[in-house]
Amino acid sequence: MEADRGNGPAGDDLLVDEEGGVVTVTLNRPQRKNAATRAVWEGLLEVFRDASRDPSTRVLVVTGSGGDFCSGADVEEMATGSGGAPQENPLERMRFLGEVALSLHRFPKPTIAKVRGIAAGAGLGMALACDLVVASETARFSEIFVRRALSPDFGTSWLLPRLVGLQKAKELAYLADIIDAEEAGRIGLVNKVVADEDLDTIVSSWASRLAAGPPLALSLTKGLLDHSMGIGMAEALEAEARSQVVNFASTDTAEALHAFIEHREPRYSGR
Repeated sequence: MEADRGNGPAGDDLLVDEEGGVVTVTLNRPQRKNAATRAVWEGLLEVFRDASRDPSTRVLVVTGSGGDFCSGADVEEMATGSGGAPQENPLERMRFLGEVALSLHRFPKPTIAKVRGIAAGAGLGMALACDLVVASETARFSEIFVRRALSPDFGTSWLLPRLVGLQKAKELAYLADIIDAEEAGRIGLVNKVVADEDLDTIVSSWASRLAAGPPLALSLTKGLLDHSMGIGMAEALEAEARSQVVNFASTDTAEALHAFIEHREPRYSGR
């Protein structure tokens, strides 16, 4: 995937960079705490779909500019009705947002949310839809919907109970409190909390490690874990067996075994 800054439906409101197999997509509306407009959602859907199909993409990082992650959908655009597709009714608009959420949740490669500042509403959903969430000490999180007389969207009604338990999810959704990074780490919303000055380094290190890893095995591992909550042990074992058969037939597994015998680092091709 070629580096692409400021192109696509969102223009300069969405920046995309690629380096070493790591695609970083940055919401770039700092004056609005990176609140996402319809054009931004369209741009994200395009990026997620393109990167998922591009074999050179090994890892996706989602972040925001100007000290915030994403404050959710742009409330001003919602209130005025601007930015919607022509003749689009509210249900169609929300189903489109659902497509964006699914395209990230189903992204077949490792994903990392790099969170500074606020992640609220659909912005919280976007962070939690990533496989790993690394938060700066400045990060704040809120299931803010009821403050706008709305119910949860962007998959947070599904994600939150699985991450923090049903009762805590109800507390977050009913009260819509803003919680800090320490509390988010304590209840399991994020994987790691780091000093603000260390956030870029830590995420870069994790992304580089994942990009150097075996793409097929990582993708299969992601699929096994994502589907585990809805199946029993017997089904999980069968899914594991099928995945291992695919791995054993790959050149990457052969490369890993040879590298181990030869006392060197493996070089994975994704095949």
